[in-house]
Amino acid sequence: MPIHTAIVYTVSDSCFAGRRQDLSGPAVATRLAELGYKVVARAVVPDDLARLTESLRTSAQQVRLVVTTGGTGIAPRDITPEATRAVCDRLLDGIPERMRSAGLAQTPTAPLSRALCGCAGEALVLNLPGNPAGAVASLDAVAHLLPHALDLLAGETDHAE
Repeated sequence: MPIHTAIVYTVSDSCFAGRRQDLSGPAVATRLAELGYKVVARAVVPDDLARLTESLRTSAQQVRLVVTTGGTGIAPRDITPEATRAVCDRLLDGIPERMRSAGLAQTPTAPLSRALCGCAGEALVLNLPGNPAGAVASLDAVAHLLPHALDLLAGETDHAE
């Protein structure tokens, strides 16, 4: 199996401004590396729709997996799903459904997540929650699906049934 490249974005005004330490981005990057992905970049961006949309669009042309953590709730500044929707050609509804379902084991507020997953060319864009434990748990809930999805996006459709 080829090593897939990934970029991780933490979407947070407070982390971007230096008022809070980013714990989610490093936790997600570490878990991705443990899963065999090569994390080529990690960045903190503010909850700014235009800026995040451009970051996602650019990253989807550079790597196979673009992962965000944060900005998926219902607060007025939570814009990660909107940015993801703007750059994706198709959404994969089942992946965030699986994450929310698994999240119920940790918190009764999991259904409030508006996280999305979608295809942007040959890249996959995956939104995770902003809480470090929730982000890693959500990633783990769908990690087994990601390699196959990335293969399909790359045109590798001949799989044993």
